[in-house]
Amino acid sequence: MIARRILPFLAAPAFAQEQPLRVVIPFPPGGPADTIARLLEPRLRAALGQPLVLDHRSGAGGVVGMEQVARARPDGQTIGLGSTGALVIAPHLMARMPYDPVRDLIAVGEVLSVPQLLVVPAAFEARDVAQLVAIARARPGALSYASAGIGSSLHLAAELFRQRAGIEITHVPYRGAAPAIVDLVAGRVQLMLGDVPGLLSQLRGGTIRALGITSTSRFADLPEVPTVIEAGVPGVVSESFYGIFAPAGVAPARIGELSRALLGALAEPELRVALTALGGTIIASTPDAFAARLREVSAGWAEVIRVGGIRAE
Repeated sequence: MIARRILPFLAAPAFAQEQPLRVVIPFPPGGPADTIARLLEPRLRAALGQPLVLDHRSGAGGVVGMEQVARARPDGQTIGLGSTGALVIAPHLMARMPYDPVRDLIAVGEVLSVPQLLVVPAAFEARDVAQLVAIARARPGALSYASAGIGSSLHLAAELFRQRAGIEITHVPYRGAAPAIVDLVAGRVQLMLGDVPGLLSQLRGGTIRALGITSTSRFADLPEVPTVIEAGVPGVVSESFYGIFAPAGVAPARIGELSRALLGALAEPELRVALTALGGTIIASTPDAFAARLREVSAGWAEVIRVGGIRAE
């Protein structure tokens, strides 16, 4: 009898139990975060030995959902799939941030990093970044750029480009990336920086052109598109990240277990192909490495926001 009682505990992960692991997704179903979570779910379930429940809590660019994670019991049974806006941008824009990303959350590991493309309408006169910068300098304020809203990651990516290029361009904020892309295609705005996945269909359809990408190296699926740095504007590196977070206070042993499960999942070739198809680079970082990257990225965006005088809506 004793052996029968002990063996199940030896065979299962330390925290495995019937209680499901709640995964907060701070965006509506159907978007990139939802896709990433659904790809990870069966791998994490197998590695951890417990079911997962995906809990969509959207609002305020991901802040609503990440607050749910920050306020959850630190028992290791709630994690969240956080992204750039709610972790390293909102803290520098919101007057009353409902949580402190450093104090109230633990970085478990980064999953995917997605750069932005600098795009223009197909009929626009600039054929490369140098020509775009020259036109903007010749006509200060005449060119307009679209974003997914004031303080969005796409707004800040464009502001970073504006600051590094030393140009004056007019910001036209939209309620999300979709209407911004519609007006870009129609030529009502002259440029936009957008996440790769949301622009691929228009690029392949020939309605827009990509002049540069904001990563440190070229994107494998668009090898003809230079990085913005290659194209002559230094310091333009902007990537939206997705990563796993837990509430502060979760036991280090549980954080280690979650990290190992995530790293194991991200090593699977089939999952790597599926995630890369979303337009990004798989990072697969340890908790310490992810936390260090978050501090660095947060400081960079804080400076862009300060120099640009950006205020939340």
